Amino acid sequence: MKQHLQGKTVCITGASDGIGAACAREFAAHGARLLLCSRTLGNVQRLADELTSQYGISTHAFALDVRQRQQVSDALEKLPPQWRAIDILINNAGLALGLEAFQEGDLDDWDQMIDTNVKGLLYVTRKIVPGMIERGSGHIINIGSLAGRYAYPGAAVYCATKAAVRTLTDGLRMDLVDTPLRVTDLQPGMTETSFSKVRFHGDEERAGQVYRDIDPLQASDVAETALFIATRPPHVQIQEVLITCTSQAASLVVHRPGRSG
Repeated sequence: MKQHLQGKTVCITGASDGIGAACAREFAAHGARLLLCSRTLGNVQRLADELTSQYGISTHAFALDVRQRQQVSDALEKLPPQWRAIDILINNAGLALGLEAFQEGDLDDWDQMIDTNVKGLLYVTRKIVPGMIERGSGHIINIGSLAGRYAYPGAAVYCATKAAVRTLTDGLRMDLVDTPLRVTDLQPGMTETSFSKVRFHGDEERAGQVYRDIDPLQASDVAETALFIATRPPHVQIQEVLITCTSQAASLVVHRPGRSG
């Protein structure tokens, strides 16, 4: 795999934590150049420095709030020249907020999910894809979700955003069919990251219940899958991958063997 990524520039949004950080580590271990961004610079810069030191790769970290269209445009246009030719884009920035019934939902939470999960993905992808077309190569990997296939109570808007990611990914692939570019929707199920802590606005006890009595996916499992997707021969396009832990069959169809009764 290393030969496939040597010298390739991989841009990862939401790279400071969870699946984004795991992807950064996995791709760094295989020789990629990393362009890492998140809303705040501190954590993502520390990760970039760590990976440069550990693997001897080139990294560039910058702050980016994907919800801000002008900020996305300005930040990507102002990248140093050696970082503008992006080979692989991993649209990872995303979140879920709240678990209330639709009729009790928080509109601010809805706005943030739609702005991040859908509009942010659009802003970043729209800015980067034309360069890929011009260079005649590129791969867009969108981090979707099992929730984009199976809705569940209290998460209508979040599930809708991930369904949108799936449909947008399909549409983009169709629009690029006459180019060498590849487009993939990677859809994880329950993955033990800070996802649930963010969803429940920092309530660690409630977040911990989500993964209790099961062996969920880890961020590294998803990152290893992203690496496999990105390192197929140029004529192979993996359109979508749905990945769950063995105990999960659908969003709320989960076997918890550690739980009695």
